[in-house]
Amino acid sequence: MDRRRAPRTTELAPLEEEILSSSPEETLEFAKKIRRILRPGAILCLTGELGAGKTTFVKGIASCAGDLSEREVSSPTFSYLHIYPGEVPIYHFDLYRLKSAEEFSALGFDEYLNAGGICCIEWAERIESLLPKHSLFLSFTHVEEEKRKIARFDWA
Repeated sequence: MDRRRAPRTTELAPLEEEILSSSPEETLEFAKKIRRILRPGAILCLTGELGAGKTTFVKGIASCAGDLSEREVSSPTFSYLHIYPGEVPIYHFDLYRLKSAEEFSALGFDEYLNAGGICCIEWAERIESLLPKHSLFLSFTHVEEEKRKIARFDWA
């Protein structure tokens, strides 16, 4: 997988190429800042090993959607999708167990990519061929026990 830098766009200029998060709380706060600049139809593609902070990041995004607390947001590992209602709904996918992009489409999930909400897709590399060009790609990497690197990249 080629992880070249994403071109800067006006809409996403506040997002640096990478940040270091020293705690889950910092990851939550970073996600809340990102949520403020996202528009309906945004697609966040999150990659990284287990426990790298992807779900914590989505908790920050989803908790801004309405009356949700971060404790109410969990990974949909066994159901693939959780929907968090709000003025702009959040579609939270966890594709860890998904076998292929074809399976994603067969389940009807590809419709959510154009549903006008904000899609947060953990393990997005599993559906790379279905992702629109305007998707925002973030990788999560363990640096130390509590420290994570969150980096922006482009698959194109």
